Parts: sequence; C-alpha cells; structure tokens
Amino acid sequence: MALVRRVIGLGVAVVAAAALFAGGWLVGRTGIGAVMEPASLSDAERAFAERMRGVTLVGSFTVAGRENRPPRADRYEIASVEKVGDDRWQFNARMDCCGLNGSVIPIAVPMRWVGDTPMIMMTDTSLPGIGTFTVRLFFYEDRYAGAWQGGEGKGLMYGRIEKTGAP
Repeated sequence: MALVRRVIGLGVAVVAAAALFAGGWLVGRTGIGAVMEPASLSDAERAFAERMRGVTLVGSFTVAGRENRPPRADRYEIASVEKVGDDRWQFNARMDCCGLNGSVIPIAVPMRWVGDTPMIMMTDTSLPGIGTFTVRLFFYEDRYAGAWQGGEGKGLMYGRIEKTGAP
C-alpha cells in the first residue's frame, strides 16, 4: 500500500512539474504579463505606446485573387500596447472575429523598429484561438499598412489610427 501511495505521489509531482513548465513556457513565449517599465523604453517606443492607447485601427483589407471586388472594411480596437520583451509587444485588442465576441485579449507579437517606424514582423505565428498568420505591418503617424497571409488567404491591409478614448 505504501508503494502505491509513493508511486501515485510521484506521478502527481511529475504532472504538476510538467504543468508548471508548460505554463512558464507559454508565458515566456507570448510575453503576457511581463510588461517592461516605461523608464526602460526609448523615446520612440514610449511615444508609440502612448499614441496607441485608446485607439481604433479603421481601414480595409484585400484578398489576393479577388481584385475585382472592393476591399473589405477592417476594424481593431486597441486598448493599449505594451513592450513585453526585446522585440515583443503586447497589443490589448478588442476583436469581434474568430468567436471572440468583442473580448479584449492580449496578443503578443514580434515588432521591430526600422528607423522611427515600428513594424510587426510575424512569420507563421500562431495566435491562440485566432489562427496562424504571417504579417508585415508598419505604423506611421496616424496610418498603418502592410501585407498579411493566413490559412488559404493573403492580401493587403491599410487604414487610419483614430483616437477613441481611454483604454
């Protein structure tokens, strides 16, 4: 009987350790919860984070192969954007697609700076609950533009960054 308890206890400990490891890996991979101190950001990074607080990206997107159709309306509400790693930024976005029904979800993406221009640079990046995408999207002043692909589709996206209020 003591042997059975010891084996069960060891099994529970192994499962708990695996769960902790997996949770730590997920948090480290997504960057969620590890917001960097604003004082550690460059002036351009701080300005970008402030400019992206309480905004809506209002624009359009196209689908390759459907050039004869007008671009589709596109809208993303951004509560805030925070740096969570060397080249990772978390967009706290409200989305009505993919069964999210307007929930604000944290989406951590790789972002690099080209001079004074921030650019999301995702390659086959899985966004849990949404899908796997490749995106090159740059932000400049009150505009954004770029290319996307995911699943069977790909195309272009572009629009304005509009201030909509507090996050």
